[in-house]
Amino acid sequence: MTEKAPLISVRDLSVAFAQDERENLAVDHVSFDIGPGETVALVGESGSGKSVTALSVLKLLPYPAASHPSGQIMFEGADLLSTGEKQLRKIRGSSITMIFQEPMTSLNPLHTIEQQIGEVLSLHQGMRDKAGRTRTLELLNEVGIREPEKRLGAYPHQLSGGQRQRVMIAMALANEPKLLIADEPTTALDVTVQAQILELLDRLKRKNGMSMLFITHDLGIVRRIADRVCVMTKGKIVEEGPTRAIFEAPKHDYTRHLLAAEPKGNPPAIDTTSDAVMRGQDVKVWFPIKQGFLRRTVDHVKAVDGIDITVRAGETVGVVGESGSGKTTLGLALSRLISSEGKISFSGRDIDALSFKDMRPLRREMQIVFQDPYGSLSPRMSVAEIIEEGLAIHEKGLSAEERDERVVDVLREVGLDPETRFRYPHEFSGGQRQRIAIARAMVLKPKFVMLDEPTSALDMSVQAQVVDLLRDLQKRYDLAYLFISHDLKVIRALANEVIVMRNGKIVEAGPAEAIFERPRTDYTKALIAAAFDIATAPSGVVSE
Repeated sequence: MTEKAPLISVRDLSVAFAQDERENLAVDHVSFDIGPGETVALVGESGSGKSVTALSVLKLLPYPAASHPSGQIMFEGADLLSTGEKQLRKIRGSSITMIFQEPMTSLNPLHTIEQQIGEVLSLHQGMRDKAGRTRTLELLNEVGIREPEKRLGAYPHQLSGGQRQRVMIAMALANEPKLLIADEPTTALDVTVQAQILELLDRLKRKNGMSMLFITHDLGIVRRIADRVCVMTKGKIVEEGPTRAIFEAPKHDYTRHLLAAEPKGNPPAIDTTSDAVMRGQDVKVWFPIKQGFLRRTVDHVKAVDGIDITVRAGETVGVVGESGSGKTTLGLALSRLISSEGKISFSGRDIDALSFKDMRPLRREMQIVFQDPYGSLSPRMSVAEIIEEGLAIHEKGLSAEERDERVVDVLREVGLDPETRFRYPHEFSGGQRQRIAIARAMVLKPKFVMLDEPTSALDMSVQAQVVDLLRDLQKRYDLAYLFISHDLKVIRALANEVIVMRNGKIVEAGPAEAIFERPRTDYTKALIAAAFDIATAPSGVVSE
């Protein structure tokens, strides 16, 4: 415990969820303190109760389905669990703020960035018009948004995943809170920007005397930013102590398991004579910039600008680069989900001229795992319905029993209990939802899979399991992967070839071993330094 009187004290906290006339205990008698100016990291695998504990602080759980059989959360002399909603509204966004894991579901799709940050300033500080805009620009600058004046009128869908997360951070820091709860705040960020954001949070923490409750599965971040660590599993805190002591002399077996878990091994060897499954030549995706009353095109955003790429059967091509570099846009273009210029061929057949309707028969062989599983899984469908939907469309000859058998098999493959297949996405943790998304893609046994940040929401041990799973599936079915990620450790474990992108162009490409061992460009060197030694990564490399 801290020597000073704690800013916030969680005592004997339990959280239960009602389900089928039963109560499932998600958090089981948890206690910890956070002192003034202190950062406490809550660490554990998906489903351990980390986020539920954090959401309890501001009573953001879905009440009355959620309840607290026991506990107190003391903040400035008041128990937040028994505080009225009116008083809590004054605390939320002002004294205590929160950065959520999935910004696309947290930001209002109908409001511009200026309106959303301005709303926080207006509600708590009465800051409007010119003063509000000035402060909004300051905040966007602080979190590394490039040319913030041009982003004020943007909507969330017009920003990259990393940019959206930085907007969330700007909103959370707008009123200089006493406690910032950060729930996986760097999950969507590339490694160089991750280093910048951690630097920013640490600097603001020291400047304002702010405390942080930092929830993450990335132990590299914990070592970098936390003063103390609480390790959670199955709703309980099993070990707590200073960060250095936890890392150097862990006492609990589960803590040692977490510290040892990270993606390992090498990608399977490839046959260089294998047929090209996906090939792109001089692929371009330019978005027009229109101005004036007549909406004339005055310029273009060159999201993808003349890319050549080949993905062979049994091969993984990793595409890396910072948020906004064009990685995902390239994948969507190759998959023919957005319009593009240039030649694209799939299994030897030219597909760049095919209409989206003509592409439908090929969709079974071309699958995608998206970055944000919560946004890509229908909340109205059970897990079984989500996974078997593709089977019902593409394999109409299967009976209901055969489809269910395929669903059960693929859930086992991705490490989920088949008995959970009748539940809905909101009943799963972020990592579990991502595994459901992987299962949905793999159930059709495709030839080509575009994986867009598929491990970004997963804790380290599950990342390692998913990497092993993807390798196993690739060997078994000779799959071709286009693996888009900012996590270079995962790329190193999976990719045969690596493409480094920046501002829509390739800055370096080649065999993975050569890229990681002998990078030629300063940009690639900066990415690798940030990924494998975040504490000494160069700051201010590139902002958005």
